[in-house]
Amino acid sequence: MKLFLHHFFSRNAIIARPGYNRWLVPPCALAVHLSIGMAYGFSVFWLPLSRAVGIDHVEACPSGTSLWQEIFLTDCDWRVSTLGWIFTLFFLFLGFSAAVLGRWVERVGPRNTGFVAALCWAGGLLISALGVELHQAWLMWLGAGALGGIGLGLGYISPVSTLMKWFPDRRGMASGLAIMGFGGGAMIGSPLANLLIGHFASATSVGVAQTLVVLAVVYYIYMTVGAFFYRVPADDWRPKNFQVKQDGDKKMISRHDIHVEDAFRTKQFWLMWLVLFCNVAAGIGLIGMASPMLQEIFAGQLLGVAKDFNDLSGDEKKQIATIAAGFTGLISLFNIIGRFAWSSASDKIGRKATYSIYFILGFVLYACLPSASHFQLLWGFVLAVGVIVSMYGGGFSTIPAYLSDIFGTKMVGAIHGRLLTAWAMAGIFGPVIVNYMREYQLHLGFSSAESYNQTMYILAGFLVVGLVANLFIYPVAMSVVQSSLKKFTMLDKVANAAKKLGKEIIVEAKGLMGSAGGGATDIVALQKRDKWQSAGHAATLAVAWGLVLLPLAWGFYQTMVAAVKIFG
Repeated sequence: MKLFLHHFFSRNAIIARPGYNRWLVPPCALAVHLSIGMAYGFSVFWLPLSRAVGIDHVEACPSGTSLWQEIFLTDCDWRVSTLGWIFTLFFLFLGFSAAVLGRWVERVGPRNTGFVAALCWAGGLLISALGVELHQAWLMWLGAGALGGIGLGLGYISPVSTLMKWFPDRRGMASGLAIMGFGGGAMIGSPLANLLIGHFASATSVGVAQTLVVLAVVYYIYMTVGAFFYRVPADDWRPKNFQVKQDGDKKMISRHDIHVEDAFRTKQFWLMWLVLFCNVAAGIGLIGMASPMLQEIFAGQLLGVAKDFNDLSGDEKKQIATIAAGFTGLISLFNIIGRFAWSSASDKIGRKATYSIYFILGFVLYACLPSASHFQLLWGFVLAVGVIVSMYGGGFSTIPAYLSDIFGTKMVGAIHGRLLTAWAMAGIFGPVIVNYMREYQLHLGFSSAESYNQTMYILAGFLVVGLVANLFIYPVAMSVVQSSLKKFTMLDKVANAAKKLGKEIIVEAKGLMGSAGGGATDIVALQKRDKWQSAGHAATLAVAWGLVLLPLAWGFYQTMVAAVKIFG
């Protein structure tokens, strides 16, 4: 059994048989990403948690209470800015875990990585539930923020390089398929969490702790199933009639693979790091406060009454919280569409041109948001935020294809992991700027609706910096290519020696297991594992896609219902 489990989780165990249908792999990626994508929907918890002690009102901490004191106090409510650190920690640990463990992910494969990601993400949610129950913010930071963030990092990068190896003929589409689920997770998770909070809420509880426990169980099951059914192509596999496409940025597409250590030292890597940082810092700050922002800016307008947020009754605040949860789902829809649409478009117009669109159009929209808020233009505000979020999501799904164009596909997973440190840093700057600029504006006497205006102009400035960095990206020098060829030649020699030794060990292990009785049957079962998943099994394909499309359809329905409520 021990050998069986070792083989089951090894990379060799998930190499696909000849004739395997590559369209069975995207549902596995979506199952993982739809689960961890709930990180984007965590703002639905902020306002309920900000009255976890007072239940129907905010029990404010004594004046002068520091952040360090607040995370340990049990008799007063948390500020939204304190809770917002969970969002920051999500992406801080996501980026650095992806960077540190990127090469391990490439070595062990997506099944092993996806299972560990499920343990971390679900375990983090359970620890956070305990933190809510004990009213200890530091436990929530440790659980969802730190441990959950590691789960995010592992779950995020594991499908990307896998799908790009399965779809070398459609790199942009492949990275869009891999990553769009992360953007769509909140479209399902936010309304589901809101329903669960309403179900569990009582006179003594806001219902968040119980909701986190339910979500942890559901996500663990979903992610584990997705991870166990991953397959990777053989090293020499290519799609039928495959040719390297030279659409879009023809001179930007490399025919060579660059080693991760060489890529890390190039100017191109750090320019792309800055491009991703600027795109994420601007977008993540907006998404992290999406739910409170809509409630505080439009307040009574969402219910058809002329009231500011602070003038609303407790029941009215609950009603607009439900509407705002729908808004979170709506921008998640823009996120998921943008991740697929923009990255697919980049296959035609090129990655560099696509990022230029993100930065130029994004700057204009950010600069217009304060005016939409001032004139209470709900349609304009929602549409502008939606397009911004679509480009934010598109930036994530386009960057792996951009990396593979510049550095090749062989080590794109490890390179992508290191690049995601940009996301980690942006995860600090974006939410912190929005949260603390909001509190500073309120301290100066601005209304809740006006407290976000200056922040939008700051976020627009990030996009200008990103545009300049993108314009300076160019192909790597031939000296870098030659250095990488030497490294890959050395790695191939080591791999061939390891394979020879591995075959000898497996032959010996088979003999030992056979003599022990029944063990050889396990090995045979593993060797035949993909027979039922061959290209002709249309039912298998339908079931696999149904398991991810049905939750997405439910999330889409809930989003449309919420959109009707938003616009009345």
